[in-house]
Amino acid sequence: MKTNNRLLIINSKTLTISTSIRQAHILVTALLFIVSMILVPLNVVAAIADPTAVKWHPGHYYIIKGSKKNNADYLSQVYSELDATPALNGMMIRYFWNDLEKGKGVYDFSSIDKRLAELSARGKRLVIQVQTKSFNNRHVVPNYMKTAEYEGGQFPFYSAISHTLGGYNIKLWNVQVRSRLVALMRALGTRYNSHPYFEAVSIIETPMGQPSTPLTSAQATKYYDNWIHVHKQMRLFFPNTVTMQEVNYPRSIIKSFVTRLKDAGVALSSPDLLIDEPDLFFPGTQWNSDKGIYNYYSEFSGLMAMAPTVMPTNYHSTRKVGGYKPTITEMLTFARDKLHANYIFWAREEHYLQVLEVLNQSAQKTNAGGLDPTCPAAYSSCVK
Repeated sequence: MKTNNRLLIINSKTLTISTSIRQAHILVTALLFIVSMILVPLNVVAAIADPTAVKWHPGHYYIIKGSKKNNADYLSQVYSELDATPALNGMMIRYFWNDLEKGKGVYDFSSIDKRLAELSARGKRLVIQVQTKSFNNRHVVPNYMKTAEYEGGQFPFYSAISHTLGGYNIKLWNVQVRSRLVALMRALGTRYNSHPYFEAVSIIETPMGQPSTPLTSAQATKYYDNWIHVHKQMRLFFPNTVTMQEVNYPRSIIKSFVTRLKDAGVALSSPDLLIDEPDLFFPGTQWNSDKGIYNYYSEFSGLMAMAPTVMPTNYHSTRKVGGYKPTITEMLTFARDKLHANYIFWAREEHYLQVLEVLNQSAQKTNAGGLDPTCPAAYSSCVK
């Protein structure tokens, strides 16, 4: 709350009033979260009666800037846009693993609690993404994991083009790292699975990056096997909540990996929406059967939830290299008609006004914002 500086110098009574108001604001935020947890709609009660029914609110969601997820001024503007745009069901917020776990088993979910309370009060929903990979020099694991038991917990990877640091990823082939990630998901599920406005949990993209020390084939295999293990555990911790995995590369693991995600009841997401990227469309040949990820959206449509993501660079080009600048309508049409999207996540970047203009068109004011509202076969039932 902003306080007029002139009033602060009048007398201590005014300062006391200002402090009381700030305290009241904090109390109201806390009460909003408590009320949102208590006043569960009847349809969610029905979901709990069926232990495998999933909260299902397909449609369009914002992805907000991770660095501003706790910025009051930024969030105020975002909430105004959500309120004015019925097709926007809510927003995704991204948290690094070490944002959420400060010490071994010591979790800080205060930011999630606050955003969930604010969204619930507006009838909007929250999706979180747990980020186990960075694209700069930011570390991703809690400090306690930087020991021999966890092999340091993370590894640096490098750009294949510039040979400079690309970021950090987790050593998920290590069973102790896997165990701690499962523990985090258990804590999140215990706290949020039954909340009616907590819509989904997403996991960042599949590529490992180019490790500074090459991995053995056994380590690489274990890395992806352990992701499947984590997702199976997440389905146990989030039986009434959509869980998602971003998948794009490597092509050699995609068929097996996506099939196992489908069998586990996990939604297929993407870290990018590149509507003209040949590698993502690669159909496979008699010499190379490793198909691009976009083929599986059609193959598994209706069987698993589909949730493509539009990232900032996607507004500028249809390919990683070359391509052309697509319109918002082109991206929406591609995600809806070619990828059979149930959800679309739109990065709120410099093109957000154009996104809002398209989402406020009549075609997006229908059920699920014009996207496919069908409950996937992976779920026993869906509830709204």
